[in-house]
Amino acid sequence: MSNTILAFAGSVRKESYNRKALAVAVEGARAAGATVTIADLRDFPMPIYDADWHAQHGVPPQMPALRKLMIENQGLLIASPEYNASVTPLLKNTLDWLSQDVNGESGSAPFAGKVCGLLGASNGAFGAIRALPHVSYILSNLGVLVLPVVAVPKAGELFSGAATPNSSLIFGMLHNLGRRVAETLVKLSS
Repeated sequence: MSNTILAFAGSVRKESYNRKALAVAVEGARAAGATVTIADLRDFPMPIYDADWHAQHGVPPQMPALRKLMIENQGLLIASPEYNASVTPLLKNTLDWLSQDVNGESGSAPFAGKVCGLLGASNGAFGAIRALPHVSYILSNLGVLVLPVVAVPKAGELFSGAATPNSSLIFGMLHNLGRRVAETLVKLSS
């Protein structure tokens, strides 16, 4: 098993706090020796999952490329915003499409045996902590080993126009999450 990680956020907003928090975790993984590919879900648009649509049209044309990226990487770094105390529709829909069988290949192929660093940032005091268990349950059900999550509260204040948080504690937690994913992959491949 090589030390490769795919990173993406369940938000496509340009100034997304989750994308900024994810960048810190990516830096931590790279500092620990991992090769990290960052995917922007804006590049993989998919209709809302509908089994009838799927049966009639097959998979969206962008989905196999994202699926291939997932399969090629052993680790994941996922940033999940919180919408109404749960997972974003974008992230849930992406996971729903990726978990479908494609050309005889199991829907579990992109997920099975992966190690994931899961994080979330929000303007609220809970820092997406209500959404993160939902995402963790979904990923675990798909065969992913999810490491302890990192929640970033009051993200608007912490990032305040900057690319990294102004809190060394939060910066360290995010950086260490990326490092832990990279180190866990190395340990599992020994």
